[in-house]
Amino acid sequence: MWDRIVDWAVSYGGQIIGALVTLIVGYLVARLVRRLAKRWLARTDVAVAIQRFVSQLAYVGILVFAVLATLARFGVQTTSFVAVLGAAGFAIGFALQGALGNFAAGVLLLILRPFKIGDFVEAGGVTGIVQDITLFTTVLATPDNVKVLVPNGRITGDVIRNYAGYDTRRVDLSIGIGYGESIDEASSAALEVVQADERVLADPAPAVMVNELADSSVNLTVRYWVNGADYWATRFDLMRRLKEAFDERGIEIPFPQRVVHTANV
Repeated sequence: MWDRIVDWAVSYGGQIIGALVTLIVGYLVARLVRRLAKRWLARTDVAVAIQRFVSQLAYVGILVFAVLATLARFGVQTTSFVAVLGAAGFAIGFALQGALGNFAAGVLLLILRPFKIGDFVEAGGVTGIVQDITLFTTVLATPDNVKVLVPNGRITGDVIRNYAGYDTRRVDLSIGIGYGESIDEASSAALEVVQADERVLADPAPAVMVNELADSSVNLTVRYWVNGADYWATRFDLMRRLKEAFDERGIEIPFPQRVVHTANV
């Protein structure tokens, strides 16, 4: 028995030692590559989720290569083994194609960054403030504070409107005056109200234009530019001040009217 053990150790000892060395070196290299990938990605300002995913993918890939190399030392046909893994991966991918599509879309969102956390966006048919961006879903808080999880595949497959994408935004306010009122007087009053607000930017300069000759009113468009954070606050405040300024000057803001003519029969 002892002679058999010695013969077996002499015959396979080198292969076993080589296999152990291959596994240990592969493990150490995988850890080193994962650490280096994290450091490199951290310097490139890539999202944390992408850093973890890429570094872990490199780690697992090197480990799989080390295991296949170890099996090859014992004469195992790794080609068929790889083919089986590929077929299994294809079957799993086909079964989870929706989830994998969202995953791929999440990677694109984290790399391309069409929006960031805190932006007010319209994406995937939902409007709200971005709370979180994960590899499968994007979390939005709607204006009435409802938490909505939007699949990333739906976001990348649709139009994305990022209302916080630029520093400034244009505001258009529509207000109607009676046909008997002076357009110049109404325009001057509207400009005074807008220019008196410190949040309104001087460049581009505010403007008042005749937008439409409607059935019951002459519709004016009051246009000005503000910083993105002041959009809604100025819109609400100035609409009220315009109404008050027109009331002080006796400028009529008409409601829908219909004139009926009767014929004498």
